[in-house]
Amino acid sequence: MPGAGKGYNKSMRLFKPVYAHCDLPCGVYDPAQARIEAESVLMMMKKYPDLDDHNKTRAIILKEQRAELVKHHLWVLWTDYFKPEHLTKYPDLHDKFWKATKQAGECKHHLEPAEGEKLLEMIDEIAVIFAETKAAKA
Repeated sequence: MPGAGKGYNKSMRLFKPVYAHCDLPCGVYDPAQARIEAESVLMMMKKYPDLDDHNKTRAIILKEQRAELVKHHLWVLWTDYFKPEHLTKYPDLHDKFWKATKQAGECKHHLEPAEGEKLLEMIDEIAVIFAETKAAKA
């Protein structure tokens, strides 16, 4: 590689190529990551009415950050784990991810716990499909 020093070749020898259909060999992806963040979103929504003004501001900031993390975890799962054959078997999979990430966005500008509960239900639907694909692999 032009411009690469001696250290470049040494450091690249540390890495051994590994085949994977996703970024990493399977076993690292799980919708539970999105669910944990969505549970935090819901808890912020539920606690919000009883908070003082200072903590209401903090709760909104944290709720929005967690909702953004939900979107991140869902998109990583969708783009890095699921393969074309999953879409063939579950033709509504794309729609489920699209709606769940849109719902995470809705949670960023809503405080009603029903919105957070809806997000959790959507993640749970994706988790069922994820579990089925993992079971089929085993």
